[in-house]
Amino acid sequence: MTKRKAAPHRLFAFAFAASVVIAGGVTLGPDAVRPAMAAPVAPALAPVPGNAPFASEINAFAKADQKQMPPTGAVLFIGSSSIRLWDTLAKDFPEIPVINRGFGGSFIQDSTRYADRIVIPYKPKTIVLGAGTNDVASNSKTPQQVFQDYKDFVAKVHEALPDTRIIYLSINPTVARWKLESEILETNHLIEDYAIKNNSKTLKLNFINAHPQLLTPDGQPPPKLLRSDGLHFNADGYQVWTSIVKPRILALAALDGVERLDAPKAK
Repeated sequence: MTKRKAAPHRLFAFAFAASVVIAGGVTLGPDAVRPAMAAPVAPALAPVPGNAPFASEINAFAKADQKQMPPTGAVLFIGSSSIRLWDTLAKDFPEIPVINRGFGGSFIQDSTRYADRIVIPYKPKTIVLGAGTNDVASNSKTPQQVFQDYKDFVAKVHEALPDTRIIYLSINPTVARWKLESEILETNHLIEDYAIKNNSKTLKLNFINAHPQLLTPDGQPPPKLLRSDGLHFNADGYQVWTSIVKPRILALAALDGVERLDAPKAK
């Protein structure tokens, strides 16, 4: 995964404006008409300071938003490189408007840090969070600490968007991080248990556990679904992953009232 950038831990003035579309911007279905949802205005904030974590990625998102602000009420995918490298996201979800805000090497806390820039302004009805593997692999975070970071993300989002559903995608098994399998399973369990206990009308939390379905028949990580680095999905991996998580995401998005792009158009 992308190497995490070093930076002082401090609060930054949140502000930016922009003007170029980047990969990972608004991703509507291939032949979809932009849904009739009110498009928010890109936040008039100054760029993230260059020495801040992931400054270039966050500022690039700002530029994409300035050119075409994502529609409100969409499904926002956010997290680390598994989300960032999901180049076929729009094609895999042609039925609904999706936004990709993954940035490689990020921790869950980074999504929380920049929520005021790349989450809350979009007012998504559903958020799909795919992060945590870098946290576990950092050698400085225990499963309990990663779990706390997840709860911090939930609290940050729900403070501003209390009706937004947050779906957590399980940390997947990989060859490169197989030695961390016990920590990964514990982290998944902590988050899944919390999501199940707190999935209600007032706190919409869900967990999609793709981990066991991605293992080989003999219970090993799936090399055929991974790139040569043994860490990131290849094209086949994304196809399998999509087949596992898509039905649940679509079902939850429907409950949240996310507009269907494939719905018959009124005459």
